Amino acid sequence: MTAETGPNIPTLPSGHALLAGRTVLLTAAAGTGIGFATAARCLEEGARVFISDIHERRLAEAVARLESQGHGRPGSRVCDVTRQADVDALVAAARAELGHIDVLINNAGLGGTANLVEMTDEQWSRVLDVSLTSVFRMCRAVLPHMYERKSGVVVNNASVLGWRAQAGQAHYAAAKAGVMALTRCAAIESAPFQVRINAVAPSIAMHAFLEKTTTPELLQELSRREAFGRPADVREVANVIIFLASDLASYLTGEVLSVSSQHP
Repeated sequence: MTAETGPNIPTLPSGHALLAGRTVLLTAAAGTGIGFATAARCLEEGARVFISDIHERRLAEAVARLESQGHGRPGSRVCDVTRQADVDALVAAARAELGHIDVLINNAGLGGTANLVEMTDEQWSRVLDVSLTSVFRMCRAVLPHMYERKSGVVVNNASVLGWRAQAGQAHYAAAKAGVMALTRCAAIESAPFQVRINAVAPSIAMHAFLEKTTTPELLQELSRREAFGRPADVREVANVIIFLASDLASYLTGEVLSVSSQHP
């Protein structure tokens, strides 16, 4: 079942200039997942966008696809979010092209399945580094710029597994719970500078890469648990990110919004 062909996918809204005049820096935007869908929605909402990914070829393809949709050509730079030098170079490149950064969307994440007693240090550390520490690195690099301007928004991508238990997901769940805690603490620190920091927590959002890396049986089971009996379309998650990035969420900070039809 794919998000595009699954049952009961609603007609999703078009742009309403919610991010008109804003600049957006987005990590992990190549491919077919939430990051690419969010970049497309940011452009549809009138933002100027700068995207990154660790995969050079896929990043170039993402830029071409976004440009072909008729909303302009986003800036881009390859970035390994586990390397501080890459993060600093990405932020510098985005500022050079955009002038400033109004919105940072931390989408980078890495999953995997391993029971705790069989999990290696490398498996644990890699998932935590990509899914949690990268958010710390990106925020640390961008927030001083936002503080100086007394303006800015950060949206982090967490997961309902930060609340829920699932076998084989101790590393990923711990990382996403960490993203939630980081979001809340950073939001309190940033509020005096008029910077808002929130997160989304998707349950299951279907895209091609997920279908390649997850068994059909598990996808069917996870979809069955959802109240609507289907996974989210990645654009449905992107729409919540757009909401948090926009002035519609002007009084929200330190919040984690579940993008799910299950209760945590």
